[in-house]
Amino acid sequence: MDKLRGTGVALVTPFTPTPERAVDYAALRRLVDFTIEGGVEYLVINGTTAESATLTTEEKAEVLRVVREQVAGRVPLVYGIGGNDTAATVRTIQNTDLTGIVALLSASPYYNKPSQRGIVAHYQQLADASPVPVLLYNVPGRTSSNLTAATTLTLAQHPNIIGIKEASGNLEQCIAIAAAKPADFLLISGDDMMTTSLISFGAVGIISVLANAFPRRFSDMTRHALRGDFKAASELLFGFVELNPLMYEESNPVGVKAALAAQGLCADAVRLPLVEGSESLKQRIEELV
Repeated sequence: MDKLRGTGVALVTPFTPTPERAVDYAALRRLVDFTIEGGVEYLVINGTTAESATLTTEEKAEVLRVVREQVAGRVPLVYGIGGNDTAATVRTIQNTDLTGIVALLSASPYYNKPSQRGIVAHYQQLADASPVPVLLYNVPGRTSSNLTAATTLTLAQHPNIIGIKEASGNLEQCIAIAAAKPADFLLISGDDMMTTSLISFGAVGIISVLANAFPRRFSDMTRHALRGDFKAASELLFGFVELNPLMYEESNPVGVKAALAAQGLCADAVRLPLVEGSESLKQRIEELV
C-alpha cells in the first residue's frame, strides 16, 4: 500500500455560513484542488475532522461523489466508516459505494468502552465484511478507549487490516507497534506534531488536520522526514508550534476552518454542537496564517 505513504489530508466538510449550515460543495471542490495542488499524497473523506457525526447518510454519499469527481483519479482516496454498533457499521460498509476507494479508515468504537477483546472482535467483523482494506484508527481522546499495542498487533494479523492511524499521543505505544508489526503493516501518525518522530522509527506518514490549510508546507515536511532529512523536516515542523494548539483549543475542526477562512478557501461555519471560533481564537489564527 505505497499509495498511503506520505501526507493524507483529513478533509473538512465546508458549510455555508447560513442558518441551515448546508454543505458547500463549491468550497469542497476548491479545497480538494488546493490540497492536491499543494502536493499531498492522498485524501481522507468523512473522517472525524469532516464532522461526519453531523452529516446525513445522503450528505455523506454526495460528499463522496463530489470529491471522487473532483479528484478525477489524481490521488488515492480513503473513506471513513466507523461506529459503536458493529452490526450497523457492517451494514453501512455493505451499503456504501466504495468505487475508487483504496481503504476504509475506521475509528475504534466510542462510548460503549469495550474491552480489548471486544475491540478485536469488532474490527475483525468489519474487516471480514469490507470489500477494501481497513485502517484502524486509535483516537482515545474521542472514543474513551485505547487500542493497546498488543491489540493493534493482534489485528495486524488479519489479511484485510493493513495499518493504523495512531492518534493516542503515546510515543511508547507507537514504538511498541513499530518494533513488532509485520513489515507490510502501515503505521501512520494521527498527530500532526508527532509526524517526524513516528517516521524516525518506521511510520510511513500522517493523516493530517493542518494539511487542509497548509498542504505544501506539511507535505514537504513529511517528505523530508521520509527521506531521512530530519533537519529540514524539523525546521518546517517548528513553524507549526504556535499554530497547532489553536487548532484544538475550541475543538477540531473549529481551528482549521478558521485557518481556511483566513485564506478565503471556505467559511469557518461548523454544525452544532460545535460553534465557530471565538473572536480571540480567530484573530490569533489569522495573525499566524
